[in-house]
Amino acid sequence: MKRIALLIAVSVLAGSATLWAEDRATGSAESGATIAPGTTITMANWQQYRDFMPDGMVGLFEGKYFWQMPPDIRIEIAPTVLHALPKNYLAATEKYAGQVKIVERPDGSLLMQNYMGGIPFPNPQEPHKGWKVLQNLWYRYGPSLLVDRHAPGCAINSSGSLSCEVIDAVTRQLAYNTDAGIPTGAPAADAKFSTEWFMTVEPENLKYTASLLISYADESRRDDIYVFLPALRRYQPVSSSGRCAPNSGMDFTDEDFHSGFDSNLTELQADYVARKRIIAFVDSDPPDKPFPEGFYMPLAWPMPSWAKWQVRDVDLLSVKKIASKAAGYCYGNRMLYVDAHFFGALWQEIYDSKMKLWKFYEVAPQRVDVPGIGPQNVAGGDMEEIWDIQNHHATWAAEAAKTLAANENAPKEYQDVERYTTPAGLNLIMR
Repeated sequence: MKRIALLIAVSVLAGSATLWAEDRATGSAESGATIAPGTTITMANWQQYRDFMPDGMVGLFEGKYFWQMPPDIRIEIAPTVLHALPKNYLAATEKYAGQVKIVERPDGSLLMQNYMGGIPFPNPQEPHKGWKVLQNLWYRYGPSLLVDRHAPGCAINSSGSLSCEVIDAVTRQLAYNTDAGIPTGAPAADAKFSTEWFMTVEPENLKYTASLLISYADESRRDDIYVFLPALRRYQPVSSSGRCAPNSGMDFTDEDFHSGFDSNLTELQADYVARKRIIAFVDSDPPDKPFPEGFYMPLAWPMPSWAKWQVRDVDLLSVKKIASKAAGYCYGNRMLYVDAHFFGALWQEIYDSKMKLWKFYEVAPQRVDVPGIGPQNVAGGDMEEIWDIQNHHATWAAEAAKTLAANENAPKEYQDVERYTTPAGLNLIMR
């Protein structure tokens, strides 16, 4: 992504892996089965609940990889909480969803037209049901401004040495936003949809290093990425051909921004697999204590002292590049578990271009209080972890929950749209 407040990169020894069938139906949402709040899942009883787990999580319990659940693991189940989506967001859904349509193009790609805000497809059905769910994910509710200030981070290498950093992060939604007081209407042809701005505050040798990612309202237009290098005292663009490269030695790529998914939707096919019910870490609140207190190590799995899990309905998708765009792309397939209420990706199993299992990716949304709206689970406020099966390391990241601020709750200095959404604004960092 990289709203990286806490980073763990650990080199490990792991074997190759394959996943079992994707269509396990037991425990699906349609079956009505669930797990009672107050239940504790341990190594002694986890198999009773495996049908409520993503396939990758089952693999961690089975001990199929170097990464595996610790013997004393405890996953405590709490009641499921569905935060009401914002009234304006739902009003835009009711007003505009009926006019949204999908255009099939000669190269096999799809293009959405007439979207103006809200949920594009509130009741996705075939044809293209999976792609419609993917659009709902991309246009999930987000505040017009989300700021994470002075978020601490740490990394651990294969020898166990620790390095830490602090970042600032600013996320804006500039088109289709439904917050009160935000102008609505059709965006201009070159309008930005969202921007993500990150700057390292500590350590001193990385201070002021920054990046800006720009996504556009025109879905067929690729993201722009810029970096600010303190030594040069100016920004420079980053080639889009490097989107599959890991960021700063971590497992995240530019394809994983936007809380786990940032890819060109017009270049993707998304097949709908099933509606399921899984346990997920929602409304997370990382401990305000030095790492690794509060975590099972070396897995970096949250302990019950700060982590409660919920049973969530999800739509399982298989997401691939269309044939005409697949050459040279890093991911052969993403199995996406998309929350059926707020449309965030809660878990992924990612395969490389040769369809060999590559990564497990967990996203644990935090609760962000949006002024005038209340608590929400939004992109940009979450805990994330990737376990890389092939390259024998992992990355863990989390926002600093105590410093997340949305809209007018954000400090005044971050209200400057030009500074935090344009490449030229990067040049103001050291002035």
